[in-house]
Amino acid sequence: MLNKVPEVTIWFWVIKILCTTVGESFADWINMKLGVGLVNTAWIFTAVFVVVLAVQLRLKRYVPFPYWLTVVVVSVTGTLYTDILTDQLNVPLWISTAVFSVLLAVVFGVWWLRERTLSIHSVTTLPRESFYWLAVLVTFALGTATGDWTLELTGWSPGASVMLPLGLIAAITLLWKFGANPVLSFWLAYILTRPLGANIGDWLASPKVAQPGEPTGLALGTFTTSLIFLGLILATVAYLTVTRSDVTETYEAAHATHDTGDLRKERVGLAGFGLLAVATVGLLVWAHSQPHTGPAPEADNTSAVQMAPGQAVKKFPPVKVAALKNLASTSLKDAQSGNAKGAHTAAQSLRDLWDADQASLQPLDNTGWTSIDAQMDKVLGTFGIDHSNPPMPPAQQEKELNALLTDMG
Repeated sequence: MLNKVPEVTIWFWVIKILCTTVGESFADWINMKLGVGLVNTAWIFTAVFVVVLAVQLRLKRYVPFPYWLTVVVVSVTGTLYTDILTDQLNVPLWISTAVFSVLLAVVFGVWWLRERTLSIHSVTTLPRESFYWLAVLVTFALGTATGDWTLELTGWSPGASVMLPLGLIAAITLLWKFGANPVLSFWLAYILTRPLGANIGDWLASPKVAQPGEPTGLALGTFTTSLIFLGLILATVAYLTVTRSDVTETYEAAHATHDTGDLRKERVGLAGFGLLAVATVGLLVWAHSQPHTGPAPEADNTSAVQMAPGQAVKKFPPVKVAALKNLASTSLKDAQSGNAKGAHTAAQSLRDLWDADQASLQPLDNTGWTSIDAQMDKVLGTFGIDHSNPPMPPAQQEKELNALLTDMG
């Protein structure tokens, strides 16, 4: 086979960041706006990933469209795996970061022992390409965990958070220009594009005004953000398909051969990476020690105002209310029939949809929204969702779900 990975030009990094951004926004849109739920979205994208990867692996050379489609899908899939660990299984982000770091080291170790190279300029066999895509999947999961952990530690907004990975990528680029190991430089920058793209997506999609601890941004929404970046990706891929400027063989024919490298400069570059890591840790420790608002904790709204049945949602769009009631009814029916897993899944989707609609519903009637939110929190508590307690007996779940349905009329 010819090399299956594009040449690392400026276009490579532009599309990579675009793919990461659209992956984050598109996953949020399907998960929350459509009410599919986190686990179901992960299953959907895992299946899609298997299909597009099978197509990619059957090709004998790099073709822009299937390659970058695979990157988009794997970016979503890796992100969802980390989100499931964090939001569904309540695994702390520092543990996810450590686990994925070790896993990536294992992938690279086995890859090196078998192939004696980690360079993407030599992805010319099926085993090497398989190792490559496995490493890419883990880098997205690791980038997600590391980026989210950074936000948790610092309380930075998505807009401000863009600056850290952007600055680190710039520093890595300078060290690479100096003579640092190009393979190590590439994979470090590759990991950092995940939090960079995700922060850009969150900044564009988040509302301009939000509750303390919630992200704020330009209020474009996840759907609009996804469309914009999908359009940019398609335009860029179309350009590369026509020009073939990122095909390794074409690029090498038009450029001088790369130098073999200077071991002394590589050692200096490695020391530079070490200093960069120490400086980053120091910055995060300092930011964590400063007064800041972290992710908003679940509020105890048990004393919130109570309203007559149907009154709290009177000013909300009927379509949105109907969607919420449908999920609550599904959870109630499953709980009554003894389908604990189905009831929990429907309750999780109910939570996701309610959170996604907060920006549009709360301004319509803050009192009504607060009333429903208080009862919603009681429902989630019975399932152990966003609460530290284990799931409560079905009778308690049914009681709170019935109360929620009554409040919604």
